[in-house]
Amino acid sequence: MGKIKKLIIQIPCYNEEATLGLTLSELPRYVFGVDKVEWLIVDDGSRDLTLEVARAGGVDHIVSFKQNQGLAKGFMAGIELALRQGADIIVNTDADNQYCAADIPKLIQPILDGDAEMVIGARPIQEIKDFSPLKKLLQKLGSWVVRAASNTNIPDAPSGFRAFSREAALQLNVFNEYTYTLETIIQAGQKGMAIAYVPIRTNGYLRPSRLVKSIPIYIQRSIITIIRIFMTYRPLQFFMLLGSIPFGSGLLLCLRWLILFTGIIGDDPTKSRVPSLILAAILILVGIQLWIFGLVADVMAVNRKLLEDVQLRLRQQALQDEDKIQTNVLN
Repeated sequence: MGKIKKLIIQIPCYNEEATLGLTLSELPRYVFGVDKVEWLIVDDGSRDLTLEVARAGGVDHIVSFKQNQGLAKGFMAGIELALRQGADIIVNTDADNQYCAADIPKLIQPILDGDAEMVIGARPIQEIKDFSPLKKLLQKLGSWVVRAASNTNIPDAPSGFRAFSREAALQLNVFNEYTYTLETIIQAGQKGMAIAYVPIRTNGYLRPSRLVKSIPIYIQRSIITIIRIFMTYRPLQFFMLLGSIPFGSGLLLCLRWLILFTGIIGDDPTKSRVPSLILAAILILVGIQLWIFGLVADVMAVNRKLLEDVQLRLRQQALQDEDKIQTNVLN
């Protein structure tokens, strides 16, 4: 790949005045292989001095929400502004200085080499003392689900330390309001993007996670996120699996009724077992209906892909128009 013109490092923030200054002080202003490095802050309705700290730290671009919109919307707002500002590579990191900024050159290297369009920073999860055994297990489970749904080999899917090429960023969509991490990897895998991961280091944790307010809530949201991911991106497989449960149960009840009716096990064959037979029929019908839902959802997924192609073309055209306007203004 030729010389990259601009790298923009974006940081979603929500009440980060205590940690943002340290995070900014660690960010590079020069990275080998790029002409220019800029910083972008997404202020997600902060009620503290986050904006003041960002300006004092020399941030180049700021997206500011009046009210908290959530991590996913903040992430996408940052991506959109970075694209409008001409970013060739976008790096996303956290405001709590969790990720080691010195690993940014390593993170973007696969993109510079032309080997990947999206790169995930894989943390040493088992070595992080701040993670409880249960959280480590959930991280592992979530990563396994993402690998299964996206046909990728990313070991740390929830990692927020990641890099995107301009082409990859243009194709991103996030429907989940909780987090963007799992969904963007699955989208990339579905679209056939080249995805890579690199091992990274982490710093000491300066504050508790904003996403993990409590383990029960984290488990609940993780399960909902995983289910929604499968429903959205693997609808046929999801409903086929879901429908197999009542369908299989209904078949077992039918088999039980047949064995009892024929008197194979020595029971009274004249005894009425109509309720069991009715329940079996209901379960089989429910299973078949779920399979039909899967077929319908799979057909609808084709329309979603067509709409995504249209959206990509519109985004590309809009950015080209902005570039032309800026060029005319400069001239």
